[in-house]
Amino acid sequence: MPKGWLSGAQHANLRIAAKHFAYRRQLVTCNMPSYITGLFRQVDYRVLKINDIGPQHYRDAMAHFAGHVHVVTTDGPGGKRGATVIAACSVSDTPPTVLVCLNRENAKNDAFIKNGKFALNTLASDQEAVAVGFSGITGLPAEERFALAEWDVISTGAPTLKGALAVFDCEIIDTKDLATHRVLFGKVTGLRIGDNLQPLIYHDRGYHVL
Repeated sequence: MPKGWLSGAQHANLRIAAKHFAYRRQLVTCNMPSYITGLFRQVDYRVLKINDIGPQHYRDAMAHFAGHVHVVTTDGPGGKRGATVIAACSVSDTPPTVLVCLNRENAKNDAFIKNGKFALNTLASDQEAVAVGFSGITGLPAEERFALAEWDVISTGAPTLKGALAVFDCEIIDTKDLATHRVLFGKVTGLRIGDNLQPLIYHDRGYHVL
């Protein structure tokens, strides 16, 4: 057999080994010949069975999901609160209804329920600082978060962001608790359409512009 060639059995064994190592992302191939490392690259180690899917695997997959960045806000008897979210979308245009998902394990998010309203503020590309400030990673208290931008109100009294691509001012008409999160359904009672600017996108654990 010519030097550097593998038999059929050796080739099969290498592919089996590659699957086990690649799944764990513990490949050490720097000293391997290219005809062997090529076998590792051919293995799709990202395919997992249902019993193998843990929280970190799920988060890694969702990091490939690109989403528009929003800041959802509220104010009222339950207090003033704002948070950066990606999980928000339209439900219906008749009547105009949107939904937003919030972590219900964070007690501060109870303010949305107590106030019965929220504003969904869709961010433009130049509002990344607002997204970071409301994301929680900076540890800023509410008053300092809101000081990062200019706000007004439309109909419900929830803070609405000046300069946002769009603002959906909503009364909460329904909620749904599921696992770690709470879905808020809001009937749009006020609307503002901003300038047609580039949107702020979150993808691969970072902010991007289309």
